Amino acid sequence: MQKNYVRVNEMSEEQGIYVFCGIQTNNETTFGTIHFEGQEREIYTVHYKDAAMVVTRAPMKIYHPSKENLMMHQEVLSRVMETMDTVVPISFGNLFQTEEDVIALAESLYPQLLKIFPQIKGKIEVGLKVVGKKDWLEKNIMQNDDVMKKKQVVRSKSEAAGYFDRIQLGEMAKNFFQSLQNEIKSEIHDSLVPLAEANEINDPIGEKMLLNAAYLIDRDKEAEFDEHVNKLHDRWQDKVEFKYTGPWPAYNFINIKLKIEEPST
Repeated sequence: MQKNYVRVNEMSEEQGIYVFCGIQTNNETTFGTIHFEGQEREIYTVHYKDAAMVVTRAPMKIYHPSKENLMMHQEVLSRVMETMDTVVPISFGNLFQTEEDVIALAESLYPQLLKIFPQIKGKIEVGLKVVGKKDWLEKNIMQNDDVMKKKQVVRSKSEAAGYFDRIQLGEMAKNFFQSLQNEIKSEIHDSLVPLAEANEINDPIGEKMLLNAAYLIDRDKEAEFDEHVNKLHDRWQDKVEFKYTGPWPAYNFINIKLKIEEPST
């Protein structure tokens, strides 16, 4: 059967197959074009049974995760998510020599995909980062008598004499910050958990981040989840900033490792 997509001109540069994500479908599907490596390139599917890889043709080379390339990759995933309810994200930069290699990839992943497809069908991921506002953090730490007393001790001693006091002060500040993270987890994260199918807390990024969480939710519950996040934001907006993102494919809830063979010489 002839595929209903248009290939870009291969010119003299060797072309490979760049993989964006996996979807569950038996139908050959196209998702428009994307501007990549100086050309408009058709996005189409390569199939193994009901597992399809969303791909495009691109020059065989190493792709670096520049802002432009990452945005291009994410744009394709977002476009696929508009019409497909089962999307398995593939990390940036996976390139294969031929469509046959991509079919072999889908075949090797198929046992995993059979388990993953029903788990993420009709579901999306959203992310929530909670960052403490500087004034609120400083106000809280100044109200901690033990920390302030230790600060005074450190100031009163020379650098050499106050060495161990500075270590203790650092540990006290770490414990204080941990107590704030626990408070945010209890008041914000724990109230969102019942609305999600699954959740994941990731390591914080930066000194002021108090929560870095991802939630897997049903598409039909997205509005309800959004509303609850908005209520929490209104309650906490004087103390923290919310960075609420999505919808995304289920990055934090899928563990697929691609083993890419080195090209034969």
